[in-house]
Amino acid sequence: MIVIKKLTPYLYVLPFLIIMGFIYIGGLVQAVAQSLGYLPVFGMYELTLQHYMQVLNSTRFINALRYTLYIALLSSSLSVILGVVVAFAVQKSRMGDSFYFTLYRIPIIMPHIVVVMLIFNIFFQTGILSRLAFAFGMIDSPHSFPLLVQDRAGVGIMLVYLYKQTPFVALMVFTALRSLNPTYAQVAENLGASRFLTLWRVTLPMLAPSILSAFLITFAFAFGAFEVPFLLGSPARHTLPLLAYIDYSSPVHGTRPPAMAMSVVISVISLSLIWLYMSLLKYLSKRGMEGGAL
Repeated sequence: MIVIKKLTPYLYVLPFLIIMGFIYIGGLVQAVAQSLGYLPVFGMYELTLQHYMQVLNSTRFINALRYTLYIALLSSSLSVILGVVVAFAVQKSRMGDSFYFTLYRIPIIMPHIVVVMLIFNIFFQTGILSRLAFAFGMIDSPHSFPLLVQDRAGVGIMLVYLYKQTPFVALMVFTALRSLNPTYAQVAENLGASRFLTLWRVTLPMLAPSILSAFLITFAFAFGAFEVPFLLGSPARHTLPLLAYIDYSSPVHGTRPPAMAMSVVISVISLSLIWLYMSLLKYLSKRGMEGGAL
């Protein structure tokens, strides 16, 4: 009976795991097979690694990888910084259980496509901000407004990520912050530590697992996202998922194996991030239990 009771939660999610495992593993196996050149539909049966070599030596792939890392790192870092600030502000003002706490969680439940339209209507050159700037005489015409959407720097893409990810980080950090034992901070202050030193040497190390989790989750999403760069990205610069989609949807069937090779590389990077996340979380948890974070 004890064994059955322990297995009950896993039995509840077993149908979901079977379906998702079949979809993910099946798709991954098919992607690997096609990346190696196995496409019976097009009469291609020879297995080879040349498509990976072609991709890894391609300037398009290197540029897309750099651009993807740039967007993912910058947006995730800014989201974490802003999210931590928001979490401390909510905790300090004691609004955690009030209307304001519910209010800043609304962006989390909003679909990305809705946020994309919101950013587009506000920051596009014919959007709300440009028209207001024109109405107040700040610019000569709406088209003189700085290009913030579909720009080469990816500002529009990162605005979407910031809007979605900052409340997510704040929620994770605030939940951990509310569960912290205040005794450690009080002891540090009684021993003469300033508020900043207490925050830097005591509170933040104790929050490190939650902050790290939030960063890696947001980074992994930004790295593998397709719809936001597709809708708000510059036609002159592509992220890796978008580049893989463009090559895969090409009418030239010879571009499909390299596109699948890109998809496999993206999957390997994403799985590596999961492994890194689990390893660092285990290390930080163990260090916290041993008192190494204090």
